[in-house]
Amino acid sequence: MTAFREGAGPQHLCALARANEVRLAQADLKRRVLDGELSAAEVILDAPPEARRMAVAVLLKSQRRWGNTRCRKLLQGIPMSESKTLGTMTDRQRRALASALGCPVADARP
Repeated sequence: MTAFREGAGPQHLCALARANEVRLAQADLKRRVLDGELSAAEVILDAPPEARRMAVAVLLKSQRRWGNTRCRKLLQGIPMSESKTLGTMTDRQRRALASALGCPVADARP
């Protein structure tokens, strides 16, 4: 994370640059989930800094063959809002969602 530095330019330009960094990091994370390098359950359990402001539904839909309907049905069974961000999820919610996605590690975590 880059903090605003005095004399680094107007504040709004620094904010735009930071927002662009976050968008690029989130796009890379979604691409890695799509390619199978990471599972959505791993991202949910670990919640890396670039994913904390990402909505749960956005992450779930980045998986291959996941759309609005499949995402909505899974989240209704937990129950959890589609707009819930990864950073605001409780540990219990993380484990419930990860186990619903079929992650065996979710049940073993303390």
